[in-house]
Amino acid sequence: MSENTGMQAREPSEMQAARAEEVALLPPVDIYEDAAGITLVADLPGVSRERLCVQVDKDTLLIEGEAAIEMPSEMEALYADLRTTRFRRSFTLSRELQADQIEAQMQDGVLTLKVPKRAELQPRKIQVNVG
Repeated sequence: MSENTGMQAREPSEMQAARAEEVALLPPVDIYEDAAGITLVADLPGVSRERLCVQVDKDTLLIEGEAAIEMPSEMEALYADLRTTRFRRSFTLSRELQADQIEAQMQDGVLTLKVPKRAELQPRKIQVNVG
């Protein structure tokens, strides 16, 4: 990711060690920046709100989820392209973003996170008085 977005993808070493045994998919994430902040749009097919965890620890944003695949009891899976239903992705937040003001919305397997920029870094219009 570019320096302009204020974010960098990474997996902290302490998290890597704790989860070395677990296999997880990296969900595709689109990142957009505007004057107000950053918007992340993550594709998490099959992940419900109850099976989703979004958290911030210091400067790290972590997205984790597990897809629930319902199979009728009389059916058995013979082949699967994917061996895991866990998703995990983490990002480093820059200091220009307000991690405590993140808004999250989940709809149809798509997670949208809005991370605002600090107020002092957002552009503002200055009113000019006559006289």
